Amino acid sequence: MEKKTTNIYTDGACSGNQFGNNLGGWGAVLEYGTHRKEIWGAERNTTNNRMEMKALIGAFEKLTRDGLRINVFSDSSYLMDCFRKKWYVNWQRNGWLTANKKPVENRDLWEELLSYTKKHDVSFYRVKGHVSIERDDAMMRKAFCKFKEWNGDSFNHDDFLHATAMNNLADALANRGIDSLRE
Repeated sequence: MEKKTTNIYTDGACSGNQFGNNLGGWGAVLEYGTHRKEIWGAERNTTNNRMEMKALIGAFEKLTRDGLRINVFSDSSYLMDCFRKKWYVNWQRNGWLTANKKPVENRDLWEELLSYTKKHDVSFYRVKGHVSIERDDAMMRKAFCKFKEWNGDSFNHDDFLHATAMNNLADALANRGIDSLRE
């Protein structure tokens, strides 16, 4: 019997990124069959990269068992490149130092994410952020071409539209997180 796949769509946002006293939010959408769960959170004095990572951590925390097949979709090149290009292998080999012998930023979150990815069969897919799927225009066609370039030919146009719509929803959830800090 073939396992169903859990799809996770994530996004992070930061108002005043890299400045003190900023507001960050993250959002994620989890899909399993016909079931969908939307989650979000927020932090003060953070960065966009941390929020991108916290979105995926938040999604992993909602999973109730190990050994799942998971597809992660994100517009974060930082997050996707780490896993797809296996940056973490060299970081670990080098004692969590970069090639320039500097400490890896966000090590705490990378270690947490790695602990989750070891429990599951996880594939990572990149989407272009902030793409409107409401109209068929040159920007959307370009985004579809990028999606195929990044992820291969196993996805069709409908897959692209769905992944983009869910990424947009994750972005809205991240912004909800930021808004919760302003209240």
